[in-house]
Amino acid sequence: MKTEKKSSGLKEKTLRSPTKAQLLYSLLTSEKTEFLMEAHNGLSAKIVQEAGFRGIWASGLTISAALGVRDSNEASWTQVLENLEFMSDAASVPILVDGDTGYGNFNNVRRAVQKLGQRGIAGICIEDKLFPKTNSFIGDRQQLADIDEFCGKIKAAKDTQVDPYFCVVARIEAFIANQGIDEALNRAAAYNEAGADAILIHSKQQYPDEIIAFLKDWKNRSPVIIVPTTYFNTPTKTWRDARVSTVIWANHNLRASITAMKTISEKIALHQSLEKVENTIATVKDVFELAGNAELAEAEKRYLPVKPKPPEAIILGASRGSDLGNLTRNIPKCMLNILGKPLLRHLTNSLIASGITDITVVRGYAKSRVNLPTIKTIDNDEFEDSGEAKSLACALNETGDCLVIYGDVLFRKYILDRILSVAEDIVLAADALWQQRDPNPKSRTRDLVCCSRIFSSGYLDDGSATLLEIGPDLELEKIMGEWIGLARFNGDGSAALRQTIEELRSTEMLDQASMIDIFNALLKSGQKIHVVYTTGHWLDVDNPEDLAHAQSFLKS
Repeated sequence: MKTEKKSSGLKEKTLRSPTKAQLLYSLLTSEKTEFLMEAHNGLSAKIVQEAGFRGIWASGLTISAALGVRDSNEASWTQVLENLEFMSDAASVPILVDGDTGYGNFNNVRRAVQKLGQRGIAGICIEDKLFPKTNSFIGDRQQLADIDEFCGKIKAAKDTQVDPYFCVVARIEAFIANQGIDEALNRAAAYNEAGADAILIHSKQQYPDEIIAFLKDWKNRSPVIIVPTTYFNTPTKTWRDARVSTVIWANHNLRASITAMKTISEKIALHQSLEKVENTIATVKDVFELAGNAELAEAEKRYLPVKPKPPEAIILGASRGSDLGNLTRNIPKCMLNILGKPLLRHLTNSLIASGITDITVVRGYAKSRVNLPTIKTIDNDEFEDSGEAKSLACALNETGDCLVIYGDVLFRKYILDRILSVAEDIVLAADALWQQRDPNPKSRTRDLVCCSRIFSSGYLDDGSATLLEIGPDLELEKIMGEWIGLARFNGDGSAALRQTIEELRSTEMLDQASMIDIFNALLKSGQKIHVVYTTGHWLDVDNPEDLAHAQSFLKS
């Protein structure tokens, strides 16, 4: 094999980290026979590398076939280049590209070599036939390129390469064109003199006689590559003994994939089921591993900001809503139809829009009717004889942040977003314009609040407003807003909520306790509760008038 490089612009030097071109050059000039395996896209390139091959043959035939076109330059060289970029990114081993006839004349070759080098491709193999190319296994009378013109392509490629180790391989098609060994040797000598880094001698005969004859007469003047697709029965030892530089297994991954895909597709079409094939094919996990999903997960940990896990949402939807009369005779009020969707669907859509997807609904009355596909459900079968605290206790997990929401409320998304953005451990939303909704605080049961400061139009709502009192019986002069049925419990606040629930359970007060009782117990224990003011933009559905208002609210 070749051990000394002629003057082709290639300089011997030591690189701290070898380029892919240098790795390919080392394979071509190795003292032992090396092997390149065909790949045609990023996935197959990864598979070839994982199989242990030290280099890849990017076959023009298989790339074209994978794109669904003929191997006749029907895929443009830029389309091939785009595919090669994915292959180069996917594999760290070098790629030798099947460059057909160079995609045109010497100028096309120069452009191709420049672009291949930019994408980390290690070398190009060009064949001495005419453009557009015809696959070597099609027909018997293929025309060869003029020797001098082809030598010009080789020189243009060598003059254009940026990496001094970029490899230009000259593929000789004299045997394919039935022009014999003398023509093959004549062309090999000319191409070697023009600067080719290696010669690829091609044959489509069933036996390797003409290849062996060429190797004998060539006398190892430069590295020789062979492609034993048709003479595949020849023992590999023959090529080692003949000091062949590199053997290319040229199209076998694509051919194997065609066989596998046809078999699987036919079985699925026949049985209309996956049962007979699922255990015979690669798993989806295998696909993720080849695609590098694990690396992405690690990279996300390094580079993405750590976002807190969204809280779980607990919707208290066990009650019937008796003030709605016959409207809730067979369904709970959370499932009342508003503009073609259940009230609960509108509510959960608001949660999902703010990134809350872990949603549990506590059911009670007509529980089978609460069956939306995006929710989890849990039942409070004692809903008629218990209050909101019992329903909350049914759904409350042992740990974790949570939102607690009444199942009959609707609100604008910005209110929820503000609740979620506040850093305090417990926060609830209160409507400062409660009198505009209904000026009589006694006209219905209302969760009225007194806070550390009153809302004003110039007040920044992310300031420190804290809850002092909450309940339906506040004195008029103390009322600063109405709780809208939305609260969030984080960190220590979440733990305090669970402790309060357990204390109510231990004193046998849980069954009859309301959310107001829970808030008052938290205040009594010294827990700080933050208040975010809103100015309308919400409603609850207690009666038919509210239901009619809800339709206008959702349309606006």
